[in-house]
This record gives sequence, structure tokens and C-alpha cells, in this order.
Amino acid sequence: MHQLNIAGKAYRSRLLVGTGKYKDFAETRAAIDASGAEIVTVAVRRVNIGQDAGQPNLLDAVPMSKFTILPNTAGCYTADDAVRTLRLARELLDGHPLCKLEVLGDPTNLFPNMPETLKAAETLVKDGFQVMVYCADDPIQCKMLEEIGCVAVMPLASLIGSGMGIVNPWNLRLIIDNAKVPIIVDAGVGTASDATIAMELGCDGVLMNTAIAHAKDPVLMASAMKKGIEAGREAYLAGRMARKYYSADPSSPTSGLIGS
Repeated sequence: MHQLNIAGKAYRSRLLVGTGKYKDFAETRAAIDASGAEIVTVAVRRVNIGQDAGQPNLLDAVPMSKFTILPNTAGCYTADDAVRTLRLARELLDGHPLCKLEVLGDPTNLFPNMPETLKAAETLVKDGFQVMVYCADDPIQCKMLEEIGCVAVMPLASLIGSGMGIVNPWNLRLIIDNAKVPIIVDAGVGTASDATIAMELGCDGVLMNTAIAHAKDPVLMASAMKKGIEAGREAYLAGRMARKYYSADPSSPTSGLIGS
């Protein structure tokens, strides 16, 4: 299968994973390994990646030599705060330009603030960042983010951490059909079938954290997600049969039957 290309780099895995909500760094690494993910996102404001020399560093468990680290702006509610956070991350990661932008609008539902997201994206792209952006499943605003220069657009499937799955597949199809950059579902996936559905719709990838970290067995769920992504991608490439609501189509031929 064709690989996922983001900002000029090819990845075998179409599953991107987060690093929060695990019991410790050892479980984090075990789940990431089971998922097969190559891109790993890190909340700069919540996890130590070098800003606190006296605390355990996530990068010791998830090294940049093995994974593409995707610093994100979880917990930011303004464009200025998000830009400041990612500039700090770029310094900590020796000039690493790839990042995940998210600017939240509400602390309860964590829905994105799209005016501030658009503002931050424009600033970051001009500043040389390769921006992957969490956003509403709004086809118009997704296209605006692509035109600003974001390297991947990441509409939510449903609210962050909700596990509700894809609540508006029709909007996702509109976004996918109109995009020239990768479309990666971000937020709301609850189980492997949700990931499969996203891939069957034609999404280029899926990013998740809570669905794995809050499973009863995170490592086993990570393995299930890996398989779900792969199955969904293969089904999309294979092209599903047409739905037929009013006529049966027997699997076996009806002509040339014995006795006819």
C-alpha cells in the first residue's frame, strides 16, 4: 500500500498516537510499540521533554531516534499561547519544525476555537513550522487551513476523549474529497471499528490517545487499533461493493442449475 506522506517524509503506519493518560512511561512505550505508530504526539505543557531537567524525560522512553515526535499545544486557548508553546518546543527539539496545533475554545468539551486556530496557523506557517492542525469538521475552514499552508488537516470525529466515534461521516467525506493534503481524523475514536470506519471513508490516517490509554488493556487495544487501521485502508483501496437496498444478488449463479 502507498505510504502516508507528511511534509515530505513517508511513513508506513497510518496510526498516530498520543502519550498522555498512561500509568507510566513504560506502559506508554509498550502501547506505542504495539500500535506500530511512527508519529507520536506530546503535549508540551503537560509532559517533560527537556524543559524540566530535574524530572523524568519522556524522550528517554520515546526517543527521537526511533519516532517522529509531534509536539502539540493541548491546553492552549489563544493563538498567542499556542505559538509561544510551539516555539519553545522547537527550541527543546533542536529546531524540529513539525508540530500539531490545537487551540481550544471550551474547557469542558475541548472543541476547537477556529478563529484562533486559523490565526495561529497563519503565524506558524510564516515562521517555518510544518503545521498539522486539529480543527472542527467544517469543510470550508478545513480548506482555509490547507490554503494557509498546513501540511495535514485533522478534523475531529467527535469530542476529545469522548469515545463516541465518527458522528458526522458526511462532513468528513466532503473534507476528504476537497483536500490536497492528508486528512487525519483526530479525537473521538473509541475502539478499533471507529478507526476502520475512518479509513474506509478515505481518511489518510487517525490520531488517538484516550481510546488506547483508557482501555482496560492499553497494549492489547493498541494492537487492535493497528489492525483496524490496516483493515480499513485495505477495504478503502479495494473499493466496497455497491449498496443495493431493493434487490437481492445471490452469491451463487442462478443459471445452469442442476435439473433446470
